[in-house]
Amino acid sequence: MNPGEYKNLNEVERLHWFYRTKREIVRYWLLKSYPLQSDSVLADCGAGTGLFASEMTDICHVIAIDSHEDALRFAEQNIGAENVKKGSCTALPLKDSSVDCITALDVIEHVEDDRLAVGEFARVLKPGGVIVVTVPAMPLLWSDWDVALHHYRRYHHTGLLKLFDAALFEIIHWNYINVLALPAVFAVRKLHPLFRSAAADESNRRLEDKMLPSFLDNTLSFAFKALACQSWILFPAGVSLLAIAERR
Repeated sequence: MNPGEYKNLNEVERLHWFYRTKREIVRYWLLKSYPLQSDSVLADCGAGTGLFASEMTDICHVIAIDSHEDALRFAEQNIGAENVKKGSCTALPLKDSSVDCITALDVIEHVEDDRLAVGEFARVLKPGGVIVVTVPAMPLLWSDWDVALHHYRRYHHTGLLKLFDAALFEIIHWNYINVLALPAVFAVRKLHPLFRSAAADESNRRLEDKMLPSFLDNTLSFAFKALACQSWILFPAGVSLLAIAERR
């Protein structure tokens, strides 16, 4: 991402309904899918500012991995330099079969060869370990927002699940998430460029990162989590995708 994006992310992700709720959702599914203990090792790949990694340290040992110097500086502040490693999703600074769980939260869309990244995840995961991945969904939603964040793609569920070689992984859960926000996000992504001034700067383009009144913020957070932390409804579309795979 652009250096300014990490500053923007660090400022909003602690409080903004989307970021904080996404972390809660991933934590829920991670604990539901694997018996994490104090000596378990979780690698947060593409950790960004390291906020999610820091929130998981009350449960297990966490390693935050990122390739960008700006992200590494923020991550060191949040989780401590001793728990931060520089590396990419296609070249993780970890030994074979050395970690119990991996999280890659809105990361592999930034990787040109996403299949290579998933193969690298398989290399470092212990047998029986799990990976939780979130990605932006619905190619229909592609916009200048994706361009600004240096995305290579948005995913349909079939494309995401195909990345997980059946000989290496078993998919134990997947679903579209952030479902109720889909109409509003579609409108923002498609209509906002029509009204944006040619001189608009990066911060003006990120309408979705603006803080909302507390009632609306809490309502969106509740709906986001309630629909994402269930397994009886498989949604046909959503703003994001979540998948959990177990290493064979």
